[in-house]
Amino acid sequence: MKLIIITAVKEYENSVFKLLKTAGIEHFSGSPIDGYKTVPTVLMESSWFPSDKAGAASSLFFSFTEEEKVDALFNAIEKFNSELQSTNPVRAVELPISRYI
Repeated sequence: MKLIIITAVKEYENSVFKLLKTAGIEHFSGSPIDGYKTVPTVLMESSWFPSDKAGAASSLFFSFTEEEKVDALFNAIEKFNSELQSTNPVRAVELPISRYI
């Protein structure tokens, strides 16, 4: 059993649903989150509203899933990211689960 955690900007939410389905992962949870990126000071000073530190609308997904589905998911995410014209790829991590009830 593995724990998969995925983050993506809100615009890719439906794509993440499709990626999970492609990998055969039908049970997962999700939640809206704010994503932040450290901005160099020079860019902050040139901003119209330099004190604003608003996050980007993002989504977080997680699933406890079988190990054999993890490779399919990561392969699908790699393919998706390789076709993006954006600096906001879908991110995913795989964590081992030592106990599961």
